[in-house]
Amino acid sequence: MLHQKEHTNVLDLRTGQDACKGIGKEIGKFCVMTMDIPWKVTKDKMGGTPESVVFIETMEESWLDHMCEGLPPCDAVVGIGGGMAIDAAKYVSWKKGWRLISIPTILSVDAFTTPAAGIRRNHEVAYVGHASPDPLVIDFGIIRTAPPELNIAGIGDLLSMHTASFDWTYAHLKGKSEFTYSKSSIEKAQQILQMLYGVLGDIRDNTDKGLMAIVEGYIDLNTICLPAGHFRVEEGSEHYLFYELEERLKRPFVHGYIVGLGIYVMSQLQENNFEFIKNVMDEVKLPYQPQLLDIKKEDLLNSIVNVRKYVESRPKLWYTVINDSSITHEWAEHAIKDLQFAQ
Repeated sequence: MLHQKEHTNVLDLRTGQDACKGIGKEIGKFCVMTMDIPWKVTKDKMGGTPESVVFIETMEESWLDHMCEGLPPCDAVVGIGGGMAIDAAKYVSWKKGWRLISIPTILSVDAFTTPAAGIRRNHEVAYVGHASPDPLVIDFGIIRTAPPELNIAGIGDLLSMHTASFDWTYAHLKGKSEFTYSKSSIEKAQQILQMLYGVLGDIRDNTDKGLMAIVEGYIDLNTICLPAGHFRVEEGSEHYLFYELEERLKRPFVHGYIVGLGIYVMSQLQENNFEFIKNVMDEVKLPYQPQLLDIKKEDLLNSIVNVRKYVESRPKLWYTVINDSSITHEWAEHAIKDLQFAQ
């Protein structure tokens, strides 16, 4: 069983068509962190009566702290929804010392498996605390109430191992790796990718097998990264391009989609099996096209040309192929010539 592996950050795992049914009757007094639609599709299945239901408005730390202070005494906190709801529940669990139950209703991000809560301090991202779901509940029926493409988005942060692992190996060979290089970690990352490549049709179709493959991928990624203390195999140049784009355009994107676009561009810069990984993203129907992300050609071109300057101005970003690349406007034009753009 997955939850018996070490370093997964998942204390227990329940999966099935009605996996969350009746759980509210098993966990003592509990409060719920959620949003309107996830709560509507879940409340009648989970049973029990929460002491409080909080609809998450923001992840600003000041708001979260004020919210925590107003909660009634409980034994557990249940996060129901996407990344914000799950992260808010992790924050409450950490602050209050309450048992955490995570019921993701969408698989677009991996917040339901990671220990830290992603919050905002003065509108900047910060990761704080430590909380482990007990249990993590994967209810296939509930997850399939989300738009299928948003569950497909969950593969984006796993396919990023294709480019990020290349970047780590590249940095190691240059003597620039910030961490002790682990060939074993790279091999394990490749094993996760091979598992995903074998079930692309199931992921595309949101079958039980496909949804579970994304969950397994996230959990297995933790077995690599949590003991190491970093996510070097999963975050690299593909993420840095979208960081630049988010800052340039002053708006967020669906994480898995924009990571896919980063993979598309950076696998070419790396000369790293571009056609193969493009075909994988196309087969699984990951929506990485700029047109779907409302990105204009000029903005993406400017972002690609500027990404080295962006990275070098932020010393905390890890060393990648970007650091040694002279990206010209002509190269960028060629790299994106087959993409479709917003007008």
